[in-house]
Amino acid sequence: MGIELRGPVDGRVKEIFTDEAVGFVASLQREFNAERLRLLGMRRERQAGLEAGGTLDFLASTEGVRSSDWQVAPLPPDLKDRRVEITGPTDRKMMINALNSGARCFMADFEDSNAPTWANMSQGHVNLIDAIDKTIEFTSPDGKQYRLGDDLATLIVRPRGWHLEEKHLAVDGDAVSGALFDFGFFFFHNARRLLDAGSGPYFYLPKIENHLEARLWNDVFNYSQDSLGIDRGSTKATVLIETLPAAFEMEEILYELRDHSAGLNAGRWDYMFSLIKCFRTRPEFVLPDRNSVTMTVPFMRAYAELLVKTCHRRGASARGGMAAFIPSRKDPTINETAFAKVTEDKRREAADGFDGTWIAHPDLVDVAQAEFDKVLGDRPNQIGRLREDVSVGAEDLLRVGPVGDGITEEGLRNDCNVGIQYISSWLRGNGAAGIYNLMEDAATAEIARSQVWQWVHTEQHLADGRAITPELVRAIEDEELERIRSEVGDDEWFYSQGRPDESRGLFEQVALSDEFVEFLTLPAYELLD
Repeated sequence: MGIELRGPVDGRVKEIFTDEAVGFVASLQREFNAERLRLLGMRRERQAGLEAGGTLDFLASTEGVRSSDWQVAPLPPDLKDRRVEITGPTDRKMMINALNSGARCFMADFEDSNAPTWANMSQGHVNLIDAIDKTIEFTSPDGKQYRLGDDLATLIVRPRGWHLEEKHLAVDGDAVSGALFDFGFFFFHNARRLLDAGSGPYFYLPKIENHLEARLWNDVFNYSQDSLGIDRGSTKATVLIETLPAAFEMEEILYELRDHSAGLNAGRWDYMFSLIKCFRTRPEFVLPDRNSVTMTVPFMRAYAELLVKTCHRRGASARGGMAAFIPSRKDPTINETAFAKVTEDKRREAADGFDGTWIAHPDLVDVAQAEFDKVLGDRPNQIGRLREDVSVGAEDLLRVGPVGDGITEEGLRNDCNVGIQYISSWLRGNGAAGIYNLMEDAATAEIARSQVWQWVHTEQHLADGRAITPELVRAIEDEELERIRSEVGDDEWFYSQGRPDESRGLFEQVALSDEFVEFLTLPAYELLD
């Protein structure tokens, strides 16, 4: 059936979708898609087992990997010191600001902070080429100009997860894997560019659930390097441990990618979502208000400390979680409180042994770096700190228990408000939405909607005794939509361009339907151009 490019290819986008580049991505799809689909089927089988009362544990079959002596390959020079990394989507202005921010690395994101419209995906690749060539520029509608400075962050790219597809390119009648689309076009056009510039093709790998999914990525790397005549091991990948099943296979994931590994990252927001998703029908795993589940609660702390110990034992970098605060330009008291929380969070990460951390806004670079500078000094990292004092068992990773103040009306309102506002932003093509001074992305929106689903389906009650029912959720949605209208005005984006009825309908589909929708971005993608 061949190859069918279904999206418009105009202007500079033609530079991306050359016959050679499209052919390369098609070869990836033909080589690896069957295994991708098989592994997604394994996810569904495991979920069925959990819903039938099963649990998660470290694998007996891979005990030899965990008990044997091995190390990941050495880090390249520009990935040794990653004490602060900034993240964001691939639009031109944000990329320029991020690369100029003073952070050591910038993760250009095709995944959770990106809405995968065809314009975003295709133009994003143009922007990445310009960034690597240092020719990227942007002029805002008010005439302000943005250009790259001299001291730039190291570029890392995050492709979409294995579960997503790209409907604008079909190979043999099937939509291609979104992960292979994002990786393939970037790698084809830029791997040699980056190596010639003294860097390399570096990636963040999202949503991995087991070591076999990491093995598939390793196979993709080897195939791609061989196909383009690039030395094996030149590609480096940091895996986000942002699913609960992956927390039980950290060592195995590092092992599978050991020639290509740049470490692991504690993807805290998706990790919370994954815990809810895995045990969504079981009351003993109910989480309270999302803002009360911090990294200091026992099951989150166990996950973080195990990640540091695992990475350092194997010579890999351990990356801390996201600080999602967006500074206020109007209220300094908001900033004072938030900066204090960010400082406390980064101080804990540095003290626990993390080698660096994530932020979402350039104003947080200095705040985060100050805490790591205190611990690291002139050292690039603290990989040599082995954390042999840490002992984490399966029961520690699963010990949820009571957290915070329970489920409050304020927490339910926040989930409904943020969930609907984020979906509205996403449908307009913006996957990184500033809402109430927090950078919300698909991961935080997933927490919001999955909490509502879990609370309703496990028949939870608010702290004041009211049952959390679909009727209560819909009543709160009415009130929160009115609140949003009063805050932004009738003529602003939410009611003129924000598709409020569609946004609310989609939120209810993923928060109140009888069946749990695996990812909200799956039905949402059907509404995008």
